[in-house]
Amino acid sequence: MTDNPAATNDVAASLRARINTGQPHTARIWNYWLGGKDNYEVDRAAGDQIRQLHPGIGEYARADRLFLGRAVRHLAGDLGIRQFLDIGTGLPTADNTHEVAQRVAPDSRIVYVDNDPLVLAHARALLTSTPEGSTDYLDEDLRNVDAIIEHASKSLDFSQPVALILLGVVIFIGNDEDPYGLVRRLVDRLPSGSHLVLSHTITSPSMPDVDEAVKFWNEHGTPKLTQRTPEDVARFFDGLDLLEPGVLSCSRWRPEDADAALPEEVAMFGGVARKS
Repeated sequence: MTDNPAATNDVAASLRARINTGQPHTARIWNYWLGGKDNYEVDRAAGDQIRQLHPGIGEYARADRLFLGRAVRHLAGDLGIRQFLDIGTGLPTADNTHEVAQRVAPDSRIVYVDNDPLVLAHARALLTSTPEGSTDYLDEDLRNVDAIIEHASKSLDFSQPVALILLGVVIFIGNDEDPYGLVRRLVDRLPSGSHLVLSHTITSPSMPDVDEAVKFWNEHGTPKLTQRTPEDVARFFDGLDLLEPGVLSCSRWRPEDADAALPEEVAMFGGVARKS
């Protein structure tokens, strides 16, 4: 970000040109379901249609957000992690990664990564920090591992443990793009003692309405989604030491009293694992 008014106006104009307000976008719909205001009528209309197909979808967004908070608090508070690389950040809402981490450990350092121009337009909300810690934002695609690590290394020390956060983002990587290899390349760049936090929408015979909602989305929205089974999601943690209770519904990963209103089973599965 720059303090030059002309340059700022140029950046804003460039961002506006990249934002497609005529087609629903997953980050903005997610924001709508979470009660945010950074969305358009087309997003709200699509979000309502998806909710008609699958009434519980809004609970998935909330379950995923609460999972993030519990995972980050555990990593920062119990395991002493002080560095977080959050890829697929999404639009700022309450209790972003840096807010949760720095509430526990004020010296935490966070780098956010996303390639959505609307997220970039709101990046200032992600760049607040405690004096002891730091936050940074990178406009980059998950697929560009080298660029992400190169930029993040300006804020993070990759000789020390890092928590890699991939919440609801690998679903945008198709099977023809080697999603498991992509996650492995990221994890391989992290030192021993680092952790992977990952969540992913699942497909399951017990939740056919989820499949209908995803089908609707892939016909009308962007970017396209690739669903995976719970077993497929667990594969992203291969070679790592899974923390208890493993890979399961985000609502059942170490639930707290504040999570009591969530359904026991949601179609958003997640887990946390340590790199030996």
